[in-house]
Amino acid sequence: MPRKLLTRKPAPATRRVESQNIPTIRRTIYVPETYASRTRPRVYILTDIRLYREGLASSLLRYSEIEVIGAGSPSSHTVTEIASLSPSAVVLDITMPEALALAKEIFKLPGGIKVIAFAVRGFDHELLACASAGIAGYVAKDGSVDDIVSSIQSALSGELICSPRFPALLVQKMAMLDQPHAPPSKSTLTRREHEILGLINEGQSNKQIARLLRIAEATVKNHVHNLLTKLNVSRRGQAAAWLRAQTAKRLPTYREHRSA
Repeated sequence: MPRKLLTRKPAPATRRVESQNIPTIRRTIYVPETYASRTRPRVYILTDIRLYREGLASSLLRYSEIEVIGAGSPSSHTVTEIASLSPSAVVLDITMPEALALAKEIFKLPGGIKVIAFAVRGFDHELLACASAGIAGYVAKDGSVDDIVSSIQSALSGELICSPRFPALLVQKMAMLDQPHAPPSKSTLTRREHEILGLINEGQSNKQIARLLRIAEATVKNHVHNLLTKLNVSRRGQAAAWLRAQTAKRLPTYREHRSA
């Protein structure tokens, strides 16, 4: 019986993926273009910490279920770059100051890109803010790379992996939206919340407020969330505008509180 000749298959074509901030020493990653890679979820990593970018990229590249197409840190071109790469999901470092704003912009992009937030601390206000920004998956700050992969897969399937507390928070939030709100007044705020509101009105950031009041920044964030809820507003600027509108009633400022 004649022996069958074996022919060597040509090497798969390569596709060049470029990014301003790639999680390797080189600035360009070459990813093999195969049928499998075209059917796997395409993932982009977004964090301003290089160690996270490189570590996550290296770890996720070991998973055959997904394809890492790039990584970067926030810049004025971030959303445009992500739109051009058209990933299936963006793994977002939620600890960045601009994380929620970026999530909202990515959520608006065509193609239904899913945003997976990692390093989520689990505070009620942070979870609700993530939900409002359109984030589709959550990985706690002590989560693993396996958790990130599972969250990506679940989000792309229209599902959400989360603690039982999170759905309860969403139900509570929806119930509050349906309730009539009484006009906010000074008495609805605690003394600390009023102090923080006065500093917000002065243009102070959470970090600056924490330093001035000698409390943790996470505590400031909790107070900010509470006062926004009490005033029935969603942004700090709206809360500051409310405070300015009360000047006719002579509400004391933070400086006056301290001297009292």
